[in-house]
Amino acid sequence: MKHFNLDPHMTAVVGGAFYPSGHSMVMFPDAADANRIGHQLLDNGFSGDEIYLIPPHVIIEQITPTIRDDANPLPSAGTDAATVRAFTKLAREGHTALLVRTRNEDAANKLMEFVRTVPYSIAQRYRTLVIEDL
Repeated sequence: MKHFNLDPHMTAVVGGAFYPSGHSMVMFPDAADANRIGHQLLDNGFSGDEIYLIPPHVIIEQITPTIRDDANPLPSAGTDAATVRAFTKLAREGHTALLVRTRNEDAANKLMEFVRTVPYSIAQRYRTLVIEDL
């Protein structure tokens, strides 16, 4: 698993919100579960370069600032800002995330087979122009 550092390719072209197209973001109340699922993915065909373990403080420091708080009362044209706000709320409650490269539906389904074995709080797949609940 890789350490997360926000890269410009993980943000939306318009507005700059966190939008890692081709990835899925899953948050877990228990950091040990996130770590265990990440290792299970490594043991079952996912590459270490495709999985990021993201602790709560990193979400708050790197992902949260991709949206502007002063825009909070206004509706967004898409759901990217609302999704970042949901991640931020969970991170403030201590939830840990896995960001996993899911190029296609098969990869997303395989990811969720492992994720569903433990409690998780949110799972979102970022596709071109669509954020999908998993």
